[in-house]
Amino acid sequence: MLLVVGRLTRPHGVRGDLICEVRTDEPEKRFTSGSVFVTDPEAAGPLTVAAARWYQGKMLLTIDGVSDRNGAEDLRGVLLCVDSADVDTPTDPDEFADHQLVGLSVVDVEGETIGVVARVDHSPAHDMLIVDRPGAGQALIPFIRQMVPTVDVDGGRIVVDPPQGLLDL
Repeated sequence: MLLVVGRLTRPHGVRGDLICEVRTDEPEKRFTSGSVFVTDPEAAGPLTVAAARWYQGKMLLTIDGVSDRNGAEDLRGVLLCVDSADVDTPTDPDEFADHQLVGLSVVDVEGETIGVVARVDHSPAHDMLIVDRPGAGQALIPFIRQMVPTVDVDGGRIVVDPPQGLLDL
C-alpha cells in the first residue's frame, strides 16, 4: 500500500525548489538527500530529493533534475508516496500508522457492525476515523480513547463507543 508523506504545493524561487506540505510525523527521516518517492500521478516520478531544508516553517525540497521554476511548476500538486512496507511499525501500543487502521471493521461495544475504516484524517485537535457505512454514507468518529476503547489490528477490528446520535449525523 502506498502512503502519502508529502504534497508538492508550489515552486519557491527561480532555481527549482518546491514547497512541500508535510504529511508524515517523521519529516527529518523521510525528506533527506537521496530519498526516492513514488508519485501520484505516477507519470511524474519517481522523484529523488537532492536537498531538503526548513524555511519559515515550511519544508523546501530540491528535486534531482529540476533546475528552474518551470520544471518545479510541472510538479505542482504531485503527491510523494512511500510503500507501507518501508514504514516502521510504532512501538507504542497506543500508536498506530494509518495503513494499519484502514480496512479494519468497526463495531460498537455490543458487537454490531458499523462499517469499515476508509481513512484517517488528522487535525491539531485529534485524529478522526472516517468509516464507510454500507447504505448509510460515512461516519466521522473522533479517534480518542473515550470513543475508541479497543483497537485490535491483529483481529481486524476496532470497537467504538460513540455518544448517542453521533452515527446519525
